[in-house]
Amino acid sequence: MKKLWAPWRTEYIHNPGKGCLFCASLQREDSKKVFIIEKREKAFTIMNRFPYNNGHVMVAPIRHVGSIEHLDDDEILQINALLVRAIKAITRTMNAQGFNIGVNLGHVAGAGVVDHVHFHLVPRWHGDTNFMPVLMDTKVVSEALLETYEKILHGLSQLDKPK
Repeated sequence: MKKLWAPWRTEYIHNPGKGCLFCASLQREDSKKVFIIEKREKAFTIMNRFPYNNGHVMVAPIRHVGSIEHLDDDEILQINALLVRAIKAITRTMNAQGFNIGVNLGHVAGAGVVDHVHFHLVPRWHGDTNFMPVLMDTKVVSEALLETYEKILHGLSQLDKPK
């Protein structure tokens, strides 16, 4: 049996949540507690609490909508703008060498939250796949979420400074 120490997952196991995690996160007053990185009128960026890699974020519309074809033009524009800003901030502060961007539409496509469309942005580095996932079927995320959150916020603040 393979074991990996990951005590932060206990919260998810015991309290997987009811309802929409995106809508519930938006209703919280403290963005830091739910890891909301950036919020605009029509879309927002939030860290994935159970990331595939350090810096894994998701960008979603504010409106509770289940599929891309139901997004309006302003939502699409803001989602894309937030994806680009996150890429720039993560590249600047975490030296990401590449990114995977994806959307899982529908349960059969792997969507964990089926009724609130969201885009995954996963930073990648040369060699970030090592023996653990290949031989042990286990992924190691080596940085605390709060530390990554602060790095990304710092990167975003650098983008907003006049040149």
